Amino acid sequence: MSNSHGVLPEAPAPASSRLTPASPKRLARIAGVFYLLVGITGGFAAGFMDPFLYVAGDAAATAGNVTENPTLVRIGVVSHLVDAVFFLLTAVTLYLLLKHAGKHAGRLMVLAVIVAAGIISVSAVFTYVALQVTTNGSYTDAFGLLGSNALVLLLLDIQHYGILAAQVFFGLWLAPLGYLVIKSKLFPRALGFILILATASYLVDVALAFLFPALATQIHSYLGIVPAIAEIWMVLYLLIIGVRTPRVAGRLPAQVTPAPAW
Repeated sequence: MSNSHGVLPEAPAPASSRLTPASPKRLARIAGVFYLLVGITGGFAAGFMDPFLYVAGDAAATAGNVTENPTLVRIGVVSHLVDAVFFLLTAVTLYLLLKHAGKHAGRLMVLAVIVAAGIISVSAVFTYVALQVTTNGSYTDAFGLLGSNALVLLLLDIQHYGILAAQVFFGLWLAPLGYLVIKSKLFPRALGFILILATASYLVDVALAFLFPALATQIHSYLGIVPAIAEIWMVLYLLIIGVRTPRVAGRLPAQVTPAPAW
């Protein structure tokens, strides 16, 4: 039946075709799974594989490590790439969960992760090219053994300092995340503050690594304490609790009957 303007009214969409938004707890647990995978893949690649292969200032040892462990190198490269993917998925999922508390902060959070994920991915390429240098005889023919070893060290130097530079953005994404955690009231306020404090720890660590390398080596493990507490707490909270359930102050009557007018 047409209306007075001769236009057919729009029929409501069937219930089966309507998209139901994910509940906050479900989004939180999805983000927690993604964040856990970031910790596993990134921890293996940056925490085990990179230090195992890279010997600063020693071209022969570094090239030897790459040559003798080609499978580990390939797994490590893939782990870096998977880490970058799940890092981005974590940020996007947390944005969907927390955007009501501040869209601008949420966008800054995602932007920082995009930059970090890009650096991680590009840095992984340098590690893979280092493997190509050690397995392709043309490099040794062109540069000699010492030259090819030096090239491997140079490539892993770039990878090492690239990941170190990415740490700036590992820190910067935690500041808007901490702000959103506080504003959203879906998490403990203390968690938000320690996430923001973790940003400062990351940035100080990076600054010292480039300005005062000897000092950075001595206090690096101490500067990692706050970020470790903040991120482990965040992951566990997302996985175990999800988000806080709002407290109901009191029940409202189901129906209020107006007083009769006399």
